[in-house]
Amino acid sequence: MTANRQIVLAARPTDKVGVEHFRLVEMAVPALGVGEVRVRQHYLSLDPYMRGRLNEGRSYAQPQALGAVMTGEAVGEVEESQDPAFQKGDFVIGRGGWQTHFVVDARALRKIDGRTLPIRAYLGPVGMPGVTAWYGLGHILNPKAGETLVVSAASGAVGSVVGQLARQMGARVVGIAGGPVKCAYVRDELGFDACVDHKSPSFPEDLAAAAPRGVDALFENVGGDPFAQSLRRINDFGRVAICGLIASYEGSPTIIPDMRLVLTRRVRIEGFIVSDHLPLWPRALGELAAHVAAGRIRYRETIREGLENAPQAFVDLLRGGNFGKMLVKLI
Repeated sequence: MTANRQIVLAARPTDKVGVEHFRLVEMAVPALGVGEVRVRQHYLSLDPYMRGRLNEGRSYAQPQALGAVMTGEAVGEVEESQDPAFQKGDFVIGRGGWQTHFVVDARALRKIDGRTLPIRAYLGPVGMPGVTAWYGLGHILNPKAGETLVVSAASGAVGSVVGQLARQMGARVVGIAGGPVKCAYVRDELGFDACVDHKSPSFPEDLAAAAPRGVDALFENVGGDPFAQSLRRINDFGRVAICGLIASYEGSPTIIPDMRLVLTRRVRIEGFIVSDHLPLWPRALGELAAHVAAGRIRYRETIREGLENAPQAFVDLLRGGNFGKMLVKLI
């Protein structure tokens, strides 16, 4: 039997997540049944939403079970198949979780093309983060040419795609990122019109200078003070898409906007979960793949090596220690 190394949830965090909340185990990969495929995973995706699943309680998805393999998407290579649609050597994407191998019903996998794009791109701009950006921008915010759009976590896997797509739509794009290096990347390499450092003591003034005509559309990934400051700049009939609130995932309070402002400026605020819109994914993925292949969407990755380093990489992700998409390389 093939040995399989896994990271499981050992304990639920009551405050901030630490590596002590996870455990590395090893067991045999089960034999294949009819219609099943065994995948050797190459890259794991680490994403902020995983933090919410470590908690008990009602949410849009079931909590991560104690003692079970950490959930998440991954790309890998078919090692053995009992389904005619998949052959040994095919590259696939699926919810393999934090482990080196997994066996799954073939219907839960999707083939990916490792010749046109690097397979890890299917976990970033041509995967869930890219579709999240595509949907929130095009189906909630829908910026018009000349409008000002602000996106937080602008150097991240979602925010970077939001800004580049919005620029193609003719919007003036202002990013918010943490630190001058990330801001320079957002502005100079991704082509945003401006980027504001939320760690700067002059952040409110800098944001006002970067968006002198106010904010027409806000794509929110962070929450906290960046959200509050951006909302104060919102224009009449502004639109807000709430994709994430990572500042509150580790116990910090979520800042509730002044609802009088929302009323008097007739602001529309909509939270969304991209998995609610699966019928739109094929179209989105096709468009995103074409943009990336043509160089119209650029992206950056932070890659940690070794399954055993996944817990620390996840902790670092929640602390802002990533630059672009956070991945764990297994091969």
